Amino acid sequence: MRPILNFTVVLFVAFLFTMCDGKQKNETKNTTSVTENFDWLLGKWKRVNEQKGKETFENWEKINPNQYNGIGFTMQNKDTVSQEQMTLVKSDGVWRLMVKILQEKEITTFEMTEFTDEEFACNNDTLDFPKQIRYWKDCENLKAIVAGDSLKILFEFEKIK
Repeated sequence: MRPILNFTVVLFVAFLFTMCDGKQKNETKNTTSVTENFDWLLGKWKRVNEQKGKETFENWEKINPNQYNGIGFTMQNKDTVSQEQMTLVKSDGVWRLMVKILQEKEITTFEMTEFTDEEFACNNDTLDFPKQIRYWKDCENLKAIVAGDSLKILFEFEKIK
């Protein structure tokens, strides 16, 4: 009886690992087999790997099935030290992430190059940094990487009420 119990525990742990870390991903890019739904972004998120003395937040809302709006901001000593507006929008059959930093006049556009049910990556190779922005769901958390040729910055968020 003991070997069966041990085997059951091992299977359960393997199942949990598959659900959180080894998420099944479709390797297709922008096909109809993957749901074009980014609702897993929705809500208020707080960065958990921020520098000491700073707090970074992202808030995402769904405007319609083809548009999600986000705002990201960092606070230090109760002052907002940076802010950006983000729009994930589908137009002409293509998803794009548009980012507007408060201090800049221009909107920077990244074209979605890959996505699954809980992950997407957007690229703009004309920029020095960042060239890629990638978001993904990791169990109950949200993660993002902003990357250039040699620099990658990881953002880890937890959902707040």
